[in-house]
Amino acid sequence: MFTLVFPGQGSQQPGMGRFLFNNFKIAQETFEEASEALKQDMKKLCFEGTEAELALTENTQPALLLVSTATQRVLRNEFSVKVQSAAGHSIGEYAALVAADVVRFDQSMRAVRTRGQAMQSAVPVGQGGMVAVLGLEPDQVETLCHYVVKNSGVGPLSPANFNSPGQIVISGSQKAIDWLKDNFKPELIWAEAPKRAKLIPLTVSAPFHCEMMKPAEEKMREVLTAMEFKKAAFPIVQNFHAQFETEGAVLRENLIRQVSAPVRWTQSMETLKAAGHSQIIECGAGKVLQGLLKKIDSEFFKVMTTSSIEDIKMIEEFLKASSH
Repeated sequence: MFTLVFPGQGSQQPGMGRFLFNNFKIAQETFEEASEALKQDMKKLCFEGTEAELALTENTQPALLLVSTATQRVLRNEFSVKVQSAAGHSIGEYAALVAADVVRFDQSMRAVRTRGQAMQSAVPVGQGGMVAVLGLEPDQVETLCHYVVKNSGVGPLSPANFNSPGQIVISGSQKAIDWLKDNFKPELIWAEAPKRAKLIPLTVSAPFHCEMMKPAEEKMREVLTAMEFKKAAFPIVQNFHAQFETEGAVLRENLIRQVSAPVRWTQSMETLKAAGHSQIIECGAGKVLQGLLKKIDSEFFKVMTTSSIEDIKMIEEFLKASSH
């Protein structure tokens, strides 16, 4: 039994999903279904789109959902992969819900296109940003954000992604971030200053997962309330509170609130660990989640990725070996 994890923004890349389309009929059908849902040629976007085109949030989110869904359908239909639980990083949570038969794929494609547009338009370009903070504990990052808002007089600024131990992304006002970059001296905040604390500004188009996303959250409340959410076929660990859920109404509410709340990825993976779910397949483009899981617990988690036909063959070999 496997846990499927689905990547978020930053995992997209030109040519994503092409090998699935070329090798598996169910992947071709999934691309056609997605193109039909959005009245857009999704093959062209995924296979021929430039990095810049794929980085536009309203393109990124549907492209990731499409490739993640095509991947899990190939694994389950062609290779009979059995699933015990799932989780998705930010936009990846939609792919987890599609996999668990909570929501329809075509409706979800339209929802994430709207989500991308709503998140992009919630904050004028240049007014918000995100920064990765390396080498600090979660409570230290909270303290840092409070310190910046109090001393700069501008906000908001708050943790947005708890990605792995020592890697937390903060999100909010660009003015607050600029003040932080100019004035960041850990020793001003902590007597025992962490020596390795480091800031890495991220190239993003908006300040995701902070209170500046409230307008986008309201838009998604409208969209998702109009959609049917069924009971999940297997438990989903949700970003909002890092707990297992199966009830449709709860899954919906947490998915809505996820837009302006932090992604509790480290905590979500700890929840999987506590449940003994160690066999993980990263479904979709890239290997970002595999990298994070190595940092969270490389001993416990055994992670396979699905970025190439070779990866799929390795999963096939693993399944054959473990069935004997």
